[in-house]
Amino acid sequence: MADIQLIHDDIKLYTTSDKFYLEPTINPTEIMVIDRVTGEASVKEFGTVKIPIPANAYRPVCGFLGTIKLISGLYLVVAKYRILIGKLNGHDIYQLAGTDIIPYARSTTHLTSKQIEDNATYERMVRAALDTPGIYFSYGYDLTHSLQRLHSVTPDFHKMSLANRADARFLWNGFLLRDYTQQEFARFTLPLIQGFVSINNVTVNGHQLTWSLVSRRCVDRAGTRLFMRGVDAQGNVANFVETEQIIERGGEKSSFVQTRGSIPLFWTQYPDIKYKPAVNMSHEDHVAAYTKHLRDQQQRYGNQVLINLIDQRGKEEALERGYRAAVAAAALPGVRYEPFDFHTECRGMRYYRLTVLTDRIAHEQKEFGYFLSRGGTVLLRQSGVFRTNCVDCLDRTNVVQSLLARLQLDAALRLLVITNNDDEKHPHLDKLFNHVWADHADMISTQYSGTGALKTDFTRTGKRTHFGLLRDGINSLTRYYKNNFSDGFRQDSIDLLLGKYVVSDGEGNTTPCPLRRDRDWKYITFPSVLLVAVSMFCCSAALPQRYSSEVLLYLMFWGAAVTATLTFIFRHGKEFVDWPRLDAGGLAAARALPPPQSL
Repeated sequence: MADIQLIHDDIKLYTTSDKFYLEPTINPTEIMVIDRVTGEASVKEFGTVKIPIPANAYRPVCGFLGTIKLISGLYLVVAKYRILIGKLNGHDIYQLAGTDIIPYARSTTHLTSKQIEDNATYERMVRAALDTPGIYFSYGYDLTHSLQRLHSVTPDFHKMSLANRADARFLWNGFLLRDYTQQEFARFTLPLIQGFVSINNVTVNGHQLTWSLVSRRCVDRAGTRLFMRGVDAQGNVANFVETEQIIERGGEKSSFVQTRGSIPLFWTQYPDIKYKPAVNMSHEDHVAAYTKHLRDQQQRYGNQVLINLIDQRGKEEALERGYRAAVAAAALPGVRYEPFDFHTECRGMRYYRLTVLTDRIAHEQKEFGYFLSRGGTVLLRQSGVFRTNCVDCLDRTNVVQSLLARLQLDAALRLLVITNNDDEKHPHLDKLFNHVWADHADMISTQYSGTGALKTDFTRTGKRTHFGLLRDGINSLTRYYKNNFSDGFRQDSIDLLLGKYVVSDGEGNTTPCPLRRDRDWKYITFPSVLLVAVSMFCCSAALPQRYSSEVLLYLMFWGAAVTATLTFIFRHGKEFVDWPRLDAGGLAAARALPPPQSL
């Protein structure tokens, strides 16, 4: 692969009353100048620009991430802190550890008090999105592409800037960099991915190698667990993640790619206070959307084995039947459907039953192979992928993907003559592999559901434990709370960062601001009544020294009040949910209308 110019890493940010100056710290040859009044930006030759403030009056930053418009005007977005993860393909990979958003406007006197309040909310949204754990970048390596894609491009591709050549599906600050695509900004625009990166140097049978895991979350149909499900009309699915396992030894590089993504049908599962909301399917053309999605996947990755891990009985049954029917109706060549009822097969902690699945797909795993290059020469290419899903594409999915990755790792080590047979034991590598995949599960789950993954005790130790079941229970309750009472804000934050919602000129003054949403009177009244009723019931039960008929009447009254209030709240659950306010995904209609078809 051709060398590319590295993006400037350490930068001095000078701020004056009318301009921003971004000056590279090490051997500067150019300087980026941004006009705070007009918003115009340019890169000038170093030495031709005089900064009208003292040389030490700067704030150190480690990357230019772009700009975003809020109510008060444009904001400069920069990376402040980073954590070194390791070296991948000879380049340092970092995790984003802190950002700053700086307004172009020097004051907010041009805004009304309501606009100032709304602008502060938008600022919190941008910060929340950028503070999401698991955002990564590199100044010299393209994290948005797999090794196989990087070896399948024209020479001109490598002459482009990292931001311009990035795979748009995985570029999380693509909207922030939309005005900086010109070549002059090539060494300033720093692309970000969201997902997971782990880079590990290990020794196996005396061979030193680097084993890495890179996951890239897709920006199309991005969102939170219950607000973003299924497919859209363009064939994009929720929670789509490309996961690449990389082995490096000297000039030898191996790569194995898997994907996950929501079931590609039109289905929803909006929160409604219930622990498990009903799954609903619309009457749209499921086969057309499924076909669009799969054709895109085949064009990018080759043949597909669709591993569906959801229950084939009960609440998930109709969703499985719908998926099976779409696969049969489309009848796409090179696509095979592989259903595996994870919960039924592994009930009672019988996780050894997963070998039934791996045996059924062993032929395809050998046929698809993996990517392998030596000294820049491609020796093998991966010809297809396993696309795995459960309902959330988190817990069950991660367990199965880790098993497939381990089978490929063993095969690659044998091919590279690092190991000789399947029976060799490598305790250090085994422990590292299990812990990295469990950390991967937690990270992807946190980004989508708000909590760590379930079933990671099996991924870490190879067996289910009672402590793991307790941890799963805590995570499940935390998910319930966040998905119902805080994910609306999180969905808005994602939509704002990705440009799914764009703040309009004069918002909150000449045009309405969607943040100003009056809550129905029931939102405050019934939770307040419930709190009083529960408190009075507990007091009536705990305080009396002896129980009289009067005390029992009090208990019955407040118990009935608790029951009636809870019944009302659960019956009108959607009205108590924290819904997104920006409505970038068209959720307002879903909130108001009854579900079209319950499964």
